[in-house]
Amino acid sequence: QVEVVESGGGLVEPGGPLSLSCSASGNRLSIHGMGWFRQAPGKQREFVAVHGRGGVTNYADSVTGRFTISREDAETTVTVSLQMSGLKPEDPAVYYCYAALDINSWGKGIQVPVSS
Repeated sequence: QVEVVESGGGLVEPGGPLSLSCSASGNRLSIHGMGWFRQAPGKQREFVAVHGRGGVTNYADSVTGRFTISREDAETTVTVSLQMSGLKPEDPAVYYCYAALDINSWGKGIQVPVSS
């Protein structure tokens, strides 16, 4: 069992930087990768970025070049950070972190609003 917890976020200005963090604790060795999805009001949840096996990263076209995902493994936790820059009006959403396992574990989500 793996517990996933997001942190960070907050209100930022358009174009401003923001960093999200996500820690997975528990059976760390069972984690294949970790990543982020997001869901804006009235829209379906969509893929944002993933840090997979062997350090391979993948990004949605909409965030490529603006967002960077990184991963750090500790003894009992895996942490991924999502560095966001050049925030656009379409970026505000609830961002969900997940740990890729045989059955994925999801965090509760974290709000990323952008001031108008």
